Amino acid sequence: MTDESISAKPHRAAVSRQLPWKTRLYTSLLTAVIDASCRSNGTVNRLLFSLFDVRSSASAKPARGVRTADVTVDSSRNLWFRLFLPSSSSSGAQIPVFVFFHGGGFAFMSPASRAYDDYCRRVCHEVEVAVVSVNYRLSPENRYPSQYEDGLDVLRFLDGGGLATADPTAADLDLSSCFLVGDSAGGNIVHHVARRWAADAGQGGWKSLQLAGMVLIQPYFGGEERTEAEVRLAGAPMVSVERTDWLWRAFLPEGADRDHEAVNVFGPRATGELEAALPEAMLVVGGFDPLQDWQRRYYEGMTTRGKAVRLLEYPDAIHGFYAFPELKQSEALIEEMKAFVEAHRSPPN
Repeated sequence: MTDESISAKPHRAAVSRQLPWKTRLYTSLLTAVIDASCRSNGTVNRLLFSLFDVRSSASAKPARGVRTADVTVDSSRNLWFRLFLPSSSSSGAQIPVFVFFHGGGFAFMSPASRAYDDYCRRVCHEVEVAVVSVNYRLSPENRYPSQYEDGLDVLRFLDGGGLATADPTAADLDLSSCFLVGDSAGGNIVHHVARRWAADAGQGGWKSLQLAGMVLIQPYFGGEERTEAEVRLAGAPMVSVERTDWLWRAFLPEGADRDHEAVNVFGPRATGELEAALPEAMLVVGGFDPLQDWQRRYYEGMTTRGKAVRLLEYPDAIHGFYAFPELKQSEALIEEMKAFVEAHRSPPN
């Protein structure tokens, strides 16, 4: 690691002993590449990260039971999404929709990143939903609230019939059974986009798109305080205090701190009541994730404000466990998502 990168400090490894060696290797490599790509001047070495970030192309030819297509929403800001459709769905069958926001600390990855292409393909096939995986703008080139604005604009695009125009084969998507789903930073985006959708819904601002639920997978929340888990799990793969501090500085407006409402959603600067239309949530927490205390505070903040949240805790799970199909918790989460969809989708016609 060079002097242009996040400074490396010796920390105790915080990885579950049960992790397969391939999982350990991937998370270690990704952590190292992210750290090396985060320069001390607040910029990202995109070229360096691209050497690790292997991309997959969309294909109309089904692979593993799923076909894909890339759909442009606004070329001026490179806003697009990758659409994943089950190749086995029967004509006329109404398919629930997952609008998915990838993780990466707001600064890394895309729907074309192989890890996310693989994961969304798997979710599409096993949960039996269409997946709209959003390519939102990245920080630090585009700071708050760019990512939330992009997410809301994708919902407006879907609500306005843009997808049916761009891909007539997607006409059977059930926009009345739309779920916002995201991991890590994507989970943060889910909350803030859902609130914006709900505010508009309270004023009759949507034609056909209805949010049936939110799925926040190890969402990226935080604050100025150092929590017990952040201290105890120092050195964990993917997430550390130094790494998250850098990413928050790259994301937030200049001069803002981590008690900004985008980060500490129920913290000292939180404003306003939660919108009545905000749907039920499923919240996923891992026992080896340094962010777990903030995620539990999110659960408390939502439930004390009268919102229903299904809390799923996986005691042996690292941050990002869901992306590794070889981990038993990953398959368990897929089954939980299937059950959540069935419980909250609109009744099929």
